[in-house]
Amino acid sequence: MKCTRCRAPAQVRLPRIKAGFCPDCFKLYVERQIKRAVKQFDLIGPEDRLLVAVSGGKDSLALWDLLVKLGVRADGLYIDLGITGYSATSREKAQNFADQRGLSLRVVDLPARGEAVPGLAPFGSRSFCSTCGIVKRHYFNRAAAEGGYSALATGHNLDDEAGRLLGNLLRWQDGYLAKQAPSLPAEAPGLMRRIKPLIRLDEYEMAAYCFLSGIDYIIEECPHARGATSLKYKQVLNHIESLMPGTKWNFYAEFQSRRRRFTPGPGVGPDEAGTGAWRQCSSCGQPSWLEVCSFCRLKQKAALGTPSQATPSPAS
Repeated sequence: MKCTRCRAPAQVRLPRIKAGFCPDCFKLYVERQIKRAVKQFDLIGPEDRLLVAVSGGKDSLALWDLLVKLGVRADGLYIDLGITGYSATSREKAQNFADQRGLSLRVVDLPARGEAVPGLAPFGSRSFCSTCGIVKRHYFNRAAAEGGYSALATGHNLDDEAGRLLGNLLRWQDGYLAKQAPSLPAEAPGLMRRIKPLIRLDEYEMAAYCFLSGIDYIIEECPHARGATSLKYKQVLNHIESLMPGTKWNFYAEFQSRRRRFTPGPGVGPDEAGTGAWRQCSSCGQPSWLEVCSFCRLKQKAALGTPSQATPSPAS
C-alpha cells in the first residue's frame, strides 16, 4: 500500500478514512487532526496557557507532545494515586518524558498527603474507579486554578468519548448527554474549563503516533480498571467499527450536532434536582454543589474510619 499523501510505502493503515500513511505523513495527519479539533470545537485561543493532565499513558503524553509542537504553552500535571506498582511506573514515564523535553511537570503525591486512592476507596459510596475520579477531579481543578492556567487539557480520545456516549445513550442519561462535549465551560468561579483536543483520533492512532515519535509510555492498564463497563462499551464499538469503518466518528460527530437537544437533569446539577447553585466548599474552598464537596466528605469518612457499606466494583 502506498502513502495516500506522498506515495511512499505506507506503514500505518487507517480504514476509517480509507487511507494509509508513511511515518512522516502520518504524524502530519495527527497534527492536522488536532488543529481541526481545536478549530471545530473552539478549544484553544492564542493567549491560552494549558495544564495537561498526564498519566504516563500514550494519550496524555502524546497530547502534551502535540500541543508543544503546535506552539501551545502547556505544562503537565501528574497525580500519584498510590496504586502499588502501577503508580511508580506511570510516574517514571511521565517524569522521563518531561525531563527529556525540558518541560515543566507538577507532581501531586497523594501517598505523601495521606490520600492514596487505595486507602480512600473503602470509604467511597461506589466503586474504586469512582473514588479515584473524585480525587483526580479535585486536584486537576485545584492545580489548574492555583497555577493560573486558562484550561485543563485531558487525553480523552475518540474511543473514550464514543464509549461513554454509548453508555449514556443506553441508559438515557439526559443530563450527562447534555454535558458530553469536547469543551466543558467554567460554570462557576474557581471551576476550570476542560478541553479534549484528541477527540478526532482513536486509540490505534495514538499508539501509532507514540511508536513513531519514540514516546515511551506505560502500556499496562490500571489494575483496578479491569472489567470496567466502559471497556465493554469500547469493545462493542470496536466490533462495529471493524464491520463498518468510520462508525465511531460518525456516531460521535452526529451526536455533537444534536447535543443541545438534551438538558441537564437530576444528578448533574448543583443539587439532586439539578436546580441549585454552585458554592464554595466550606472545607477546601473548591467549587461544590453542596456545603461540603465530595472530596472533603470522602476524607471525613476516612478520618472517622467507617468503611462504606457499598461493595467496590468496576466503574462504568
